[in-house]
Amino acid sequence: MGASSILPDLGTEILIPVCAVIGIAFSLVQWILVSRVKLSPGRDSGAPGNNGAAGKNGYADYLIEEEEGLNDHNVVVKCAEIQNAISEGATSFLFTEYQYVGNFMVAFAILIFLFLGSVEGFRMKSQPCTYDLSRMCKPALATAAFSTLSFLLGAVTSVVSGFLGMKIATYANARTTLEARKGVGKAFITAFRSGAVMGFLLAANGLLVLYIAINVFKLYYGDDWGGLFEAITGYGLGGSSMALFGRVGGGIYTKAADVGADLVGKVERNIPEDDPRNPAVIADNVGDNVGDIAGMGSDLFGSYAESSCAALVVASISSFGMNHELTPMLYPLIISSVGIIVCLITTLFATDFFEIKAVDEIEPSLKRQLIISTVLMTIGIGVVSWIALPPSFTIFNFGDQKLVKNWQLFLCVAVGLWAGLIIGFVTEYYTSNAYSPVQDVADSCRTGAATNVIFGLALGYKSCIIPIFAIAISIFVSFSFAAMYGIAVAALGMLSTIATGLAIDAYGPISDNAGGIAEMAGMSHRIRERTDALDAAGNTTAAIGKGFAIGSAALVSLALFGAFVSRAAISTVDVLTPKVFIGLLVGAMLPYWFSAMTMKSVGSAALKMVEEVRRQFNTIPGLMEGTSKPDYATCVKISTDASIKEMIPPGALVMLTPLIVGIFFGVETLSGVLAGSLVSGVQIAISASNTGGAWDNAKKYIEAGGSDHARALGPKGSDPHKAAVIGDTIGDPLKDTSGPSLNILIKLMAVESLVFAPFFATHGGLLFKIF
Repeated sequence: MGASSILPDLGTEILIPVCAVIGIAFSLVQWILVSRVKLSPGRDSGAPGNNGAAGKNGYADYLIEEEEGLNDHNVVVKCAEIQNAISEGATSFLFTEYQYVGNFMVAFAILIFLFLGSVEGFRMKSQPCTYDLSRMCKPALATAAFSTLSFLLGAVTSVVSGFLGMKIATYANARTTLEARKGVGKAFITAFRSGAVMGFLLAANGLLVLYIAINVFKLYYGDDWGGLFEAITGYGLGGSSMALFGRVGGGIYTKAADVGADLVGKVERNIPEDDPRNPAVIADNVGDNVGDIAGMGSDLFGSYAESSCAALVVASISSFGMNHELTPMLYPLIISSVGIIVCLITTLFATDFFEIKAVDEIEPSLKRQLIISTVLMTIGIGVVSWIALPPSFTIFNFGDQKLVKNWQLFLCVAVGLWAGLIIGFVTEYYTSNAYSPVQDVADSCRTGAATNVIFGLALGYKSCIIPIFAIAISIFVSFSFAAMYGIAVAALGMLSTIATGLAIDAYGPISDNAGGIAEMAGMSHRIRERTDALDAAGNTTAAIGKGFAIGSAALVSLALFGAFVSRAAISTVDVLTPKVFIGLLVGAMLPYWFSAMTMKSVGSAALKMVEEVRRQFNTIPGLMEGTSKPDYATCVKISTDASIKEMIPPGALVMLTPLIVGIFFGVETLSGVLAGSLVSGVQIAISASNTGGAWDNAKKYIEAGGSDHARALGPKGSDPHKAAVIGDTIGDPLKDTSGPSLNILIKLMAVESLVFAPFFATHGGLLFKIF
């Protein structure tokens, strides 16, 4: 190939860790800024004269709204108490969950070692390389040991990302409530900064740990890059298997509490959403943190780790790996590094360059984040592709090498990036109550819950159309240019702005909690209106985040599928052979089986919750009058127990399917199962999360009464409003349990098949060998 890249290898070795460290530093700065909002009562600032001195983010402003007499100590004390209860609930749940999952991780790590070690019969001497028989490579036992190590690394990083996100969110929720007394802009900045802390920590941690792992493994592998990057795939498997349990467990937890609180509180007792008299209210707010924050964090970290691994595996058997060109080899990591810097600049637009003054500026500001980061990132990718790649190179394509030019790879990444933006905007159109789809759903509530459900389901199915075309076009373009490597980097392109994506995503649950705290602390109606506006925008951004997660999962899964097919030495996957076709059918059925499990889990947990809440309302004297306190702890315990117990079967289904299929039916059938689950899982995931989001915002639309149409349907407690609450309750498990967990199902089965591919290729297909 001759020509090498412009950026020297030393430059790459400096650039990647430096960008990661900058990301971590930036998130610490944001965290310090959030912590300046004091949660202790009393005057924190000096003389009354220093109002203006603190600059426009005004940390020395008084929290005064004299006309409402709100600066009494007890409001601040109450907020701090509630925040403490939520934080404790979330921490104890995550610790319980991680104990169970930790045992599972150890067992699975042993499994990986045994399966992969047995490929060569646990021999210690060097083997001929898989793709180049003339050279000698490290033994399979080494790959087994290092795969196990990287699996554990990925798992730990995933847990830490989720846990830190949850800690920051529970730290920021009450602070957002208190800032809402100064105005909606201040509250927005606090919630958004806290989201940014999580986004940047996660992106930078994922990158840094992966980079360090590659360098440490290289000490042993030396020139055997194929073996090195094969061992690194365990990182993606660890990240995603943790995310699965986090997402399913957290999703069951949050929705059991939410459905229970809504059905008894709003529909039966006619009390508002986060009323302190409702016993399930703390569990509901804890749930937002463990499901939407810890779960989402682990999920996107998993996607990010897997797309990097898929790209690295394919690159290691292409000209980059053959010729040992470090800079182009680490192209996926360089894209992520530049992404961190781009997102950093983008974040400043929301917190420092433009100030939000009115409620209707919130959603546009969050959308602007997506657009700015995408435009800047496109420029960034162009520069990176120009300096980090040779002008032309070859990419491994099912057995032969395909000639690719650097501008073609730039287009692959860019098409993934823009497909992500399109998916985000389509999701927003279908789930935001500013547009006609959700308003139509709200309108259908006039004739009761049944029409609401019909309209909502139709909206979800319809919302699949454009995202699927966007994914299809990006797959076609990137595959035509650079085979499977193109698809892997397209997925990375979609995830390159992960820090901004996560920031606007984590912003949702934080403002949701802030609203809950305002209601429980008995703050005035005006403050609740501000937090509601933040929350409604947060619902939409959460839907956008889920859209991103699903779109990237589809691309990542396909890239992993390609790497698996190459690794298992299958030349073509032929749909017409019965082995493959039965796999397709079964694979397409798996998302339905998985959704059935998770939804039934939410249903049965919610049933227990409803009974407990009813019991408390009926037996505790003075609860409805507000003279005695409900027993919050029992409700938290019900949610915790239910989610720990119920997360095991769906998790086992996803983790065991590839193993069973690979061992008994072999790699061809497994490739069918992967393709089938990808095709059907994406549709269900998109429709489920958009249906749920639309029902939720249709309810918010009626409650807010922002237009004549909404006021005609309202107020709270009217028949249309009750119908909307029922729709919202049905949508809860769809949008927060089944939908988001499905994208993990798609990716996890693919990455697991890739890790175990050497074992399946040598020992798989027992049933067909017997006959």
